[in-house]
Amino acid sequence: MPRTKKIKDNPDLIKDTTSQAVINTNRTAIQVRRAQIALNKAKDAELKQMKDDIAELKSLLKSLGKK
Repeated sequence: MPRTKKIKDNPDLIKDTTSQAVINTNRTAIQVRRAQIALNKAKDAELKQMKDDIAELKSLLKSLGKK
């Protein structure tokens, strides 16, 4: 019995009959998705850094205002 079988409506997907996992065999789509995930992580990290910088600037302005 084969370990994998093709999914009828989508030629890029196969199903592992042992674990019941659906596996994408389209390498280009996988690479594009991984690049998209990496870009989103970079944007999130940049946004977090900007928020931290703004919080630091606020605290500095508050400390200057008290003097």
